[in-house]
Amino acid sequence: MKFDYHMHFEYGNYDENWVQGFFDAAKAHGLDEIGVSEHTHTFPEFEQLYYDDLTLDDSPVGKFQKVWLKTNKFKHTLQDYFDFMARLKKNHAVKVGIEVCNFRDQSAVKKILDAWDFDYRIGSVHFLWGWGFDASKLIDEWQNHDLRDVWDEYSTQVELLAASGNYDILGHPFNVRLFKHFPTFDVTPYLERVAIALKNSDMVVDVNTGTLYRYPVKEISPYADFMKIAAAYKLPITINSDAHRPEDCGKFNEIACEYVRSFGYTKIARFDKRNRELVDF
Repeated sequence: MKFDYHMHFEYGNYDENWVQGFFDAAKAHGLDEIGVSEHTHTFPEFEQLYYDDLTLDDSPVGKFQKVWLKTNKFKHTLQDYFDFMARLKKNHAVKVGIEVCNFRDQSAVKKILDAWDFDYRIGSVHFLWGWGFDASKLIDEWQNHDLRDVWDEYSTQVELLAASGNYDILGHPFNVRLFKHFPTFDVTPYLERVAIALKNSDMVVDVNTGTLYRYPVKEISPYADFMKIAAAYKLPITINSDAHRPEDCGKFNEIACEYVRSFGYTKIARFDKRNRELVDF
């Protein structure tokens, strides 16, 4: 089986005609099913957590993020989402997921998530010290941080996500490489920390082609050094596109399949109501 569990409707709306393009693209790539993983910034239920965690002062980072939080955010409730997905399920093989940012208050996150019957939950590190490091408009902020500190904090955030028990999948591992800030020091300790955290929490690695076609790094995440360690720890994987536009659903899936096979993988994780099975691909 082949599927894609990481995609978002945020650039469109809950419109069956618009989202049909995701299913058309999935069919073109030979996918058996897809899963939608809306960002938590879609839902007002998570709004306060963003205001609690993000830098929102008068610095360049704060000014940008204040505008970001007011732009195309918090426009659908979780009930809206589940109602729309129920309509899609009548005609399509589709799973209901969510992608959650690395909020500090994971107990508050748990209360929200546990009220809903997701097929899977993706936990992703999207900010460090309140800075949305994956935003291209904030790229200058990288000059204010030692790269060793960035890798250490990234690893710490993954450890906290994993330890919470709230998640099934780690989204796009080591996306600190997005803008080609490549370390010259030995990163093996950080790779090991992340692998151990995922192993201890029985989480799955999101092999994500979005970083291949959406960011300057132009590589599949996680990159090869971590994939070697993931394989050594026998961490299960999914293969996903991180599509934000209909035509990108399943994008480079075939390339990603060959990529993970080169590390010895022959199975991928499939989810239903947070129950996982490993299937051939």
